[in-house]
Amino acid sequence: MAYSSFIIPFSLLILFPQYLHLAKSQQKLCRKSCGGVPIQYPFGVDDGCGSPYYRRIVKCTAAGELQLLTPSGKYPIKNVTYSGDDPHIVISDPFMWSCRDGGRFRPPRPFSLDTSTRFSLSPETEYLFFNCSTDEVAVESKPHFCRRFPEECDSVCDSGSFLCRNLPECPGALRGGSCCAYYPEAAESLRIMLRHCAAYTGVYWKNIGGGGGKAGAAFSQVPEYGVRVDFEIPVTAKCLECEGGGKGGGTCGFDTQNQSFLCLCHKRNSTTNCHDIEHKISKAAVAGVSIAVSVVVAVGVGMGVWYFRRVRAKAPVTHGVQTNDNRLF
Repeated sequence: MAYSSFIIPFSLLILFPQYLHLAKSQQKLCRKSCGGVPIQYPFGVDDGCGSPYYRRIVKCTAAGELQLLTPSGKYPIKNVTYSGDDPHIVISDPFMWSCRDGGRFRPPRPFSLDTSTRFSLSPETEYLFFNCSTDEVAVESKPHFCRRFPEECDSVCDSGSFLCRNLPECPGALRGGSCCAYYPEAAESLRIMLRHCAAYTGVYWKNIGGGGGKAGAAFSQVPEYGVRVDFEIPVTAKCLECEGGGKGGGTCGFDTQNQSFLCLCHKRNSTTNCHDIEHKISKAAVAGVSIAVSVVVAVGVGMGVWYFRRVRAKAPVTHGVQTNDNRLF
């Protein structure tokens, strides 16, 4: 019987952990910020978080800096706006000219985006080019009608730009150098411009709010150095259901193997919502423990019968007389 007694607890050790795992909490959740910059859907710095369309495009460094990864390099993200009507990020480019450079122009490296992603250069960013060759670049002051019909003046780098005359934070920093404003439609046009210009920088118009009426609207934006990049937010019914407060308040994510949608919950991932998975886990845990107990009991009874028959078959028989040598108990 000693062998049978060993089999039963051994079976419990094998079977029970498989079902108790159903109640195990998910320890790793998606980080919500990096260096003070909020991280929300569709972005994620932990694999499986956010939308698969933006997988491995943003990164949180060990120093706590959120970065945008593009074919041209890694760029610190200054801020992210997730509003539904105007989602965008603002990055700083260490290779762009800044006020502290003054009249010294460092070799530039053109900023570019991966065209296969859902990012696009924002028209809210203006690019200023310095000391361009007038033999290769059409540098002139744009006439007033260009403000109404900008497509008619796309090939001109505007030397009369407001920002050239009023550089943010340092109006007189160029010390006699030339400046013109031009919006490159693509990364290739930016690279071509930099072949004939000493340096460049990006300036975006930052919304700061303002009072009501026309006077408030006129002072609701201020220029700041950086590049604004617009992005799309892939909205799906599954994600809205996952994040709904009445459905458990999950986080939208994806399966790292096949990139299919997952709702990330505190206890376990779900293909629907966290409320649904809680219900399934409860039922599965009860059913699992019941099955485990039934299997263990069946194994124990079976081993007991097997052991009984084995001992009985080997017991010596002495003409029907029970002795200390052939007794079963």
